[in-house]
Amino acid sequence: MRRLFILLVLGFVSSAYAQFPDKPVRFIVPFPPGGGTDALARILAARLGELWGQQVVVDNRAGAQGNIGTAAGAKAAPDGYTITFAHQGALVINPHLYKDTGYDTLKDFAAVARTTEMAFIAVAHPSVPAKDLKELAQYARQNPGKLTFASTSAGPHIVGELFKLTTRTDLVHVPYKGAGPAINDLLGGQVSLMFSNPTSTVPHVKSGKLRALGIMDSKRSPALPEVPTALESGFSELSNVVEWYGVVVPAATPRDVVQKLSADVLKAMNLADTQSRIVQIGQVPSPAGVDEFDRYIRADYERWGRVVKASGAKID
Repeated sequence: MRRLFILLVLGFVSSAYAQFPDKPVRFIVPFPPGGGTDALARILAARLGELWGQQVVVDNRAGAQGNIGTAAGAKAAPDGYTITFAHQGALVINPHLYKDTGYDTLKDFAAVARTTEMAFIAVAHPSVPAKDLKELAQYARQNPGKLTFASTSAGPHIVGELFKLTTRTDLVHVPYKGAGPAINDLLGGQVSLMFSNPTSTVPHVKSGKLRALGIMDSKRSPALPEVPTALESGFSELSNVVEWYGVVVPAATPRDVVQKLSADVLKAMNLADTQSRIVQIGQVPSPAGVDEFDRYIRADYERWGRVVKASGAKID
């Protein structure tokens, strides 16, 4: 009888998970509406809503370079009905920069799935006399403190610090609250450089208003096939500098729910229409499941922790 009871309970639980979700799901996006991150999240939310037959409500919780929304996701009920858009900067860089982000990346979250990756790109105002990363490094060494680089969040900031460490150069960091103001000043020549994701800068490179100096990857970008990689410029340490996005949930979420969410996110990501729309906004689909994404987060957490420590960068 006891064995029968256990089997019945397990069958009920399994059936309950099979019905998941049976009500609207909240999707926390820790950045404001209108940007590239929000655009990607809304594509995914729409596809998940179609798969589930339930509304997926995007909840933009901007502030503190992603900390506010990410902290809200960590504190949500661990039932799968609140999912959080995971951003590299918020999850693996901010914890090393801020005294208190409001969450512990490695303890407070369970990985669901990675969605996209894209290599950072170094772009400059045309007045900078460099055509690639090697020439940029040479010019910066000859003119310490002359070049400035803009950043819009922790990721671009620390990528700039990594460039400085790798090339032994002195660049001046100029922080901005958003991509719009930063790019406007870069276009106007008020700042010299920017290490950014392609979504924000490729259109200006193609129009000739900015110069692309290098793709921070080991392979060239389909969007800018003529631009050399960091590896081609002789900087292997800069040849795997990518920004990624994904989905996480509170750590206490039942494993079956996490697996169900992961399977559905991957299913949505692998739809041809989803991938087409993602490519159109400059992102690169790179879906990965629970275990792979978890390992990826932990490895990147350690990597960027070392870079932040070596750079001495802090935000109080």
